[in-house]
Amino acid sequence: MPLETPARIVNELASRGYNAEREAVTLLADASDPAGALERALETVPDDALVISVDHVRESLEADAQSHVVEPGDPPAADHIGDSPLETDPSVSTGTDPPQSTDSEPGVPPETRGSPSRRSTRSADPAQRSIEVHNDMTGQSTGTGEYNDFVSVFRDRYEKLSKMLRGRVNHRPTDALERMGGGNDAGIVGMVSDIRSTASGHWLIELEDTNGTFPCLVMKDRAFADLVQELLYDEVIAVEGTLSDDASILFVDSLYFPDVPRTHDPSTADRHVQAALISDVHVGSQEFMADAWHRFADWLHTDEAAHVEYLLIAGDMVEGVGVYPDQDEELDVIDIYDQYERFSEYLEEVPGDIEIRMIPGNHDAVRLAEPQPAFDEELRDIMTAHDARVYSNPALVTVEGVTVLMYHGVSLDEVIAELPDEKASYDEPHRAMYQLLRKRHVAPQYGGHTRLAPEDRDYLVMEDVPDVFHTGHVHKLGWGKYHNVLAINSGCWQAQTDFQKSVNIDPDAGYAPILDLDTLEMTVRKFS
Repeated sequence: MPLETPARIVNELASRGYNAEREAVTLLADASDPAGALERALETVPDDALVISVDHVRESLEADAQSHVVEPGDPPAADHIGDSPLETDPSVSTGTDPPQSTDSEPGVPPETRGSPSRRSTRSADPAQRSIEVHNDMTGQSTGTGEYNDFVSVFRDRYEKLSKMLRGRVNHRPTDALERMGGGNDAGIVGMVSDIRSTASGHWLIELEDTNGTFPCLVMKDRAFADLVQELLYDEVIAVEGTLSDDASILFVDSLYFPDVPRTHDPSTADRHVQAALISDVHVGSQEFMADAWHRFADWLHTDEAAHVEYLLIAGDMVEGVGVYPDQDEELDVIDIYDQYERFSEYLEEVPGDIEIRMIPGNHDAVRLAEPQPAFDEELRDIMTAHDARVYSNPALVTVEGVTVLMYHGVSLDEVIAELPDEKASYDEPHRAMYQLLRKRHVAPQYGGHTRLAPEDRDYLVMEDVPDVFHTGHVHKLGWGKYHNVLAINSGCWQAQTDFQKSVNIDPDAGYAPILDLDTLEMTVRKFS
């Protein structure tokens, strides 16, 4: 039996609009005539079945064994799996609303085009795919919470970000500034340790480097003074200006962020291929939108979605337990392991030839402190659908040359709370993401709502500029480009909960951003 037979079986099932349990695929591959066994299983599968189960395969094999015995000398059945050419549909839908179909069955949402569309063909060729992950800290955690661990992670943050800034200012260590003498021009690269306004309305910023701290004064009438309102504690910036007569303070003439270069040239795929970017599924919640998910999964089986070969999920696969007060009153599934079992079942509705990559979020069963490692082995064993891979939060995933920074987005709450509304808001979450790109760090502020874990290095620094920045968490849909980086917050799959009402969150639910990896253009599909 050729080693690639299981993969060929999965591809053939997907081309006909079906998924299969892993054991069912194994049974078909181990049959004496895999092609014939697959055909007989499909002939007897119930019309409303989405997944070929192991029980159904066993029944079809047993029935076939009783009705037909292969005698010695009988010619073997031809192996047709994968022999027929796949039809391809190069058209790509654009626009927010799904197209209306005149041949849809009555009562069937237009996105699904009825059950016949599940028999569509897909153009996926696994040999053309390429996906790599970087910065995954799963299994690499070394922090014990001791003082020295915090020193190490902040030193690493400073060193990485200061390298991005030192070419822009004539940097001097803080302990050397006083020795330079008053009236001299000077530059500092430092971490923001304090921000306060003076009695005259000016801004005093304390910057800290590895040698000490130094006060920097931004006069209120300077053209860049508004930038002070965008600063967060613990981010790294650079300033340059003139030292006071006694060299005790630096009068700031310019301020710089690490930032994404305006000349950033994003990479693209060499072929027409798409990725669906979603987050915040929240299976287990009473408000999980199962019908919208079914429509999404059905659509993935249509010709219109034939080029969607990747599914990237940015956290909160399940609702979790004990995440917020009285959450148990809003749970449909109260056991966390049962929630992941249910999520895996929903994942099985997705075509089996789609590559699935996920990271955890604050509702998932991992530590809350970031960076968050991927799930433990027990949860990984539960979520076996389609060999989905789970990485740490954040993770840098390169898909056919396109670098996607996946981050769940808890720090967006802090950015939106601290910055002016025109710079960051829930209605336009991508603007808050712009701020993180500018700071080159996904969670710069320590000690607030975002819990940060000390590790041997800072995994939250954006050392490499991503081509796509994908987040979730805030349950709002928003996207835009910042210095040629596409920032996407992908909404959620959970209707408004009582808790969300109490904190005035009106979610954008049931949307799926579809990204063309060859052009980095995006279409938003609505399934709610």
